[in-house]
Amino acid sequence: MALEYQIISALILDALIGDPRWLPHPVRFIGWLAIVTEKGCRHLISHERLAGVAAVFIVLTVTGAAGWLVIRAASFFHPLAGDAVAVLLLSFCFAARDLAGHSRAVRQALETGDIGLARQKVAMMVGRDTGDLDEPGIIRACVESVAENMVDGVTAPLFYAVLAGPVGALLYKGVNTLDSLFGYKNERYLRFGWGAARLDDAANFLPARLTGLLTVAAAFLLGLNGRLAWRIFRRDRLRHASPNSGHTEAATAGALGLRLGGLSCYQGREVDKPFIGDAGAPPQPRHITRANRLLAATTVLAALFMLTIRVVLLP
Repeated sequence: MALEYQIISALILDALIGDPRWLPHPVRFIGWLAIVTEKGCRHLISHERLAGVAAVFIVLTVTGAAGWLVIRAASFFHPLAGDAVAVLLLSFCFAARDLAGHSRAVRQALETGDIGLARQKVAMMVGRDTGDLDEPGIIRACVESVAENMVDGVTAPLFYAVLAGPVGALLYKGVNTLDSLFGYKNERYLRFGWGAARLDDAANFLPARLTGLLTVAAAFLLGLNGRLAWRIFRRDRLRHASPNSGHTEAATAGALGLRLGGLSCYQGREVDKPFIGDAGAPPQPRHITRANRLLAATTVLAALFMLTIRVVLLP
């Protein structure tokens, strides 16, 4: 089966079943491997930054080799078995259904008036403290998460799948997982996590900017505020502390007519983030639904665009 069909099949599989908890997920393996490797590298290498770089190299090497070997082993029995394993591994790298499902759970809790449940549900999506969030704060946090994870959970793994197949997508998930484990700016990881954080920034550089543009295009196609999405994208995409997260957040904020960012609390510490977007209508549960529609449309556009480029360049 050609790679293009494997990718399309994986996207459809993710849309249909997401990530069932009963299936062993590669990200769990990567996370376990990262924890074990961190202990070993810290023990053997006294220089923290060098130890962190070594841990990244080991985890990514094992991840890539394991993915390649599993597909090859399945192909040894039958080519269709190899295709099936490749599609399954690719589907594990996409998270559109789970992301939309988490955000829908937040909206449903808000619509029933259960603010406590909504705080619990949005806490599963974000790193900030949610215990004191009011309804507008919950909605903003949810929309920000959908916008930011549009890259991490969909378009970036798609980008690397198009470039390098299932192994490329798995390697990206490895980079992303390492950053989520090591990329903290605290005493433990400020130096050890340097390599993981820098590599994640580099890996997301092109996908984030491409996704921001595709989100603007999706806003036009969906009848949302495409003009404002384009204006806010151009104006606010570099206001985020992350070099990559602001692109999709800015386009989403403009498309929905929301202002994102502002004061948030992380582990009891207040962080005043720059505003992204103009102050418009107050956040309402319907904005979560529109963010999910934007996620779906951007996913389709990204798949069409990237696969078309691949077919044209590699006929």
